[in-house]
Amino acid sequence: MVITSKQNKSFKLWKNLKLKKYRDAHGMFLVYGKHLVEKAKEHHAILEILTTSEIEGCTTLTKELMDDLQQAETYFDLIAVCKKNNPKIDSPKVLMLDDVQDPDNVGALIRSAAAFGFLHIIVSLKSADFYNEKVIRASKGAIFDVYLERKPLEESILSFIDKEYQIIYADAHESGSVNKTKKTVLILGNEGHGISDSIKALSDQSIHIQTENVESLNVSVAGGILMYEWRKL
Repeated sequence: MVITSKQNKSFKLWKNLKLKKYRDAHGMFLVYGKHLVEKAKEHHAILEILTTSEIEGCTTLTKELMDDLQQAETYFDLIAVCKKNNPKIDSPKVLMLDDVQDPDNVGALIRSAAAFGFLHIIVSLKSADFYNEKVIRASKGAIFDVYLERKPLEESILSFIDKEYQIIYADAHESGSVNKTKKTVLILGNEGHGISDSIKALSDQSIHIQTENVESLNVSVAGGILMYEWRKL
């Protein structure tokens, strides 16, 4: 069967998943392209696979309908409708993002976090959505390898303090003494404003990357460098 009508109930749902409020309401999201579809399949997250070709096990759409589902400059003829599988992971290394709003930055940070063992990621309510198409694409599918939460950071920090994690925030100018063998929450701040004062007040120490010629680094670059420093924990 080929779906041809924009009024088709399933198609209308899939198109709505381009918006965060519908992703949240239905616990579903879209991934694009062979690599991400395969990654989603490995994690048993796929509900349906969409294509314009007649492929066994896939739902076929007309080219016009597939065009309506696109979100990037690159055209994809393979799209998976996924459920938000998000199994809890207890990790000794936790990444927190304080209002990091650029989807490309959030996606790149998720990828680095997965690479360096920060398998629990918590973002503030104003950070970019984990299931934004740009975030998923920039993560190269690493969203499937980590435990993701969106919640107020202050209450999360207090719970980690109770569990004897050290709370470290990245700062462009100041740095304290950090124990890299201890369970750690690493906090990265907003692209323009950095870490909020309320977060700093709850933290144990700051950490700083020494640079030459430039005052600071992009948050995803800085985050990748800092997480690499904890790779052996």
